[in-house]
Amino acid sequence: MAEGEHEVRWDGLCSRDSAARETALENIRQVILRKTECLRSVKETPYRPSDGLSDAGSLDGLNKLLAHLLMLSKRCPFKDVREKSEFILKSVQELGIRIPRPLGHGPSRFIPEKEILQVGSEDAQMHALFADSFAALGRLDNITLVMVFHPQYLESFLKTQHYLLQMDGPLPLHYRHYIGIMAAARHQCSYLVNLHVNDFLHVGGDSKWLNGLENAPQKLQNLGELNKLLAHRPWLITKEHIEQLLKAEEHSWSLAELVHAVVLLTHYHSLASFTFGCGISPEIHCDGGHTFRPPSVNNYCICDITNGNHSVEENQVNSAGNVSISDSFFEVEALMEKMRQLQECRDEEEASQEEMASRFEIEKRESMFVFSSDDDEVTPAREISRHFEDTSYGYKDFSRHGMHVPTFRVQDYCWEDHGYSLVNRLYPDVGQLIDEKFHIAYNLTYNTMAMHKDVDTSMLRRAIWNYIHCMFGIRYDDYDYGEINQLLDRSFKVYIKTIVCTPEKVTKRMYDSFWRQFKHSEKVHVNLLLIEARMQAELLYALRAITRYMT
Repeated sequence: MAEGEHEVRWDGLCSRDSAARETALENIRQVILRKTECLRSVKETPYRPSDGLSDAGSLDGLNKLLAHLLMLSKRCPFKDVREKSEFILKSVQELGIRIPRPLGHGPSRFIPEKEILQVGSEDAQMHALFADSFAALGRLDNITLVMVFHPQYLESFLKTQHYLLQMDGPLPLHYRHYIGIMAAARHQCSYLVNLHVNDFLHVGGDSKWLNGLENAPQKLQNLGELNKLLAHRPWLITKEHIEQLLKAEEHSWSLAELVHAVVLLTHYHSLASFTFGCGISPEIHCDGGHTFRPPSVNNYCICDITNGNHSVEENQVNSAGNVSISDSFFEVEALMEKMRQLQECRDEEEASQEEMASRFEIEKRESMFVFSSDDDEVTPAREISRHFEDTSYGYKDFSRHGMHVPTFRVQDYCWEDHGYSLVNRLYPDVGQLIDEKFHIAYNLTYNTMAMHKDVDTSMLRRAIWNYIHCMFGIRYDDYDYGEINQLLDRSFKVYIKTIVCTPEKVTKRMYDSFWRQFKHSEKVHVNLLLIEARMQAELLYALRAITRYMT
């Protein structure tokens, strides 16, 4: 943590009491102005022998504080904090110190900023949710601002995440954030890694652990194998993996600790999928979220223009491959017609169990060969890869070798009858929270499809959920997997497969190319289905292995 961060207490800004916030803001203002005056006097003192290192350190510390203030001026749900933060920044600027400005165009690179709810324009119910989130984390992050398309889900998500990270539980707070870092790093998700590095340090974590997994306690290092399997090939997890963690002498995990760790790992693998799937931008106060360069040429620095960061709104119009509105309109009509036909077929006849099993195996096999045209290897950066081992291990290596994914029958082990009760027994209340989140994501509907209203979308939602589970070898005996090919076209399957298996490879082109006539809120809804189905699939394999160990 930078030198300047130690002198400032941001916690007071999270208070619901405006007087407490005012006091905290005044303290922050005084610290920042003192640092600013100090730097300015150094610059203005002639013939002063300069200690370059200490000068640079002072400026770096001040810049981090200014970046945090910039974030507060744009993202704090409390109006007084936004306004005072902006006032302090202007005061610093008037003293001749360069202040930061945001980079990018809002919380998502895929969704135009004007379509996302602006902080300060929310209604009373949403403001209460924003205030809760800010009070818990000290920030209103971009994930929250994109999930806000679906307030019912967001409320459940924030409640669950708060419980996992901050409420009473088997694991100490710094372990929780470190496990979040390990999980996000498996998918090279620098956005989540950076957030949790800051949170890890904030709760007293040892900065040496951040130099690489080999510097963390052996107990956490031992979790690396389970992290790897859960993220990429959860069907390979056995009770032996569980036994190795529970019987490691002084480095052993308790069952309760392990369940907490498993839930955190699956939560952050899935959240990495959402981060990439919705094109979440870096937080304003983090690397890549702000710049100290002055604006130029219609408010863009020349560097932005050469990097293609100008006219994003224009770029978003036609990035789906110059598809005409009429073509995408007919795609929606064709999907609606397929849903009607499938419903009629369901009413007329039902396939035999043998036929249903055969269709599942065909779909499972075909899903292994669904890859995008730009499916190249992504080499993880060192600052990310140091948080995990075996960087070459992934989903593609498995499927390209044509190896067999075993079938996991939900009738033999399911979340509702087995996983839920196991989690609740070993980590009370968490099973209930996760179950509520699964149900909200699965049943969420506004009965709309693009421009159509009063539509029953249950068939489509079930096809998406079951396709993801099918990719993980999970089979529902009562589902006709022939419906998946009818309802999900290839571009959509490519998007789903990439989000769930290799989210670091998602591109804006993939996001734009599926369901081209659908609203952004509907595409975010799809992402919620994908991440919850993925999380449940990972949990099923891990919890089944724990159950087998226990019996």
